Amino acid sequence: MKNKIFLLAIIGVFLDQVTKLLITGLLSLNEVINVIDGFFSITYVRNTGAAWGMFSNSTLLLSIISILFLFILIKYIKELPKINFFYVISFGLIIGGIVGNLIDRLLRGYVVDFFRFVILNYNYPIFNVADMLIVIGFIILIINFVRDDLIEKRK
Repeated sequence: MKNKIFLLAIIGVFLDQVTKLLITGLLSLNEVINVIDGFFSITYVRNTGAAWGMFSNSTLLLSIISILFLFILIKYIKELPKINFFYVISFGLIIGGIVGNLIDRLLRGYVVDFFRFVILNYNYPIFNVADMLIVIGFIILIINFVRDDLIEKRK
């Protein structure tokens, strides 16, 4: 079952990198394609930091943190006595997202971001497929932890 985590991660990395290659091949830097006017656009930007402009120009630091987190996560996964479907999904998505952005940082020196949403006049930080994988993976992980905790308390 644990091998499926890495298979899902590979699929996630593939999807992330293909979308980034499409964006960089089809759009110029900062070019915008409005999909839903005033709500959603494809906007090619280069991100040298993390979300909300945190750690701008910190590619090396963010790469090191990503690598350390990957090692810790993989060690944690290996030590799990049992793993269910939701852990496979969450860990696969998180690892795929981390590796997808890490590839950008190591090969490009920045992360390619392109999904842009404006929600209630708030310009949400522009993000990519890897970011979505990480967020969705953590949401599933938290739900699974809470579910497991509730099941354990019922015993």
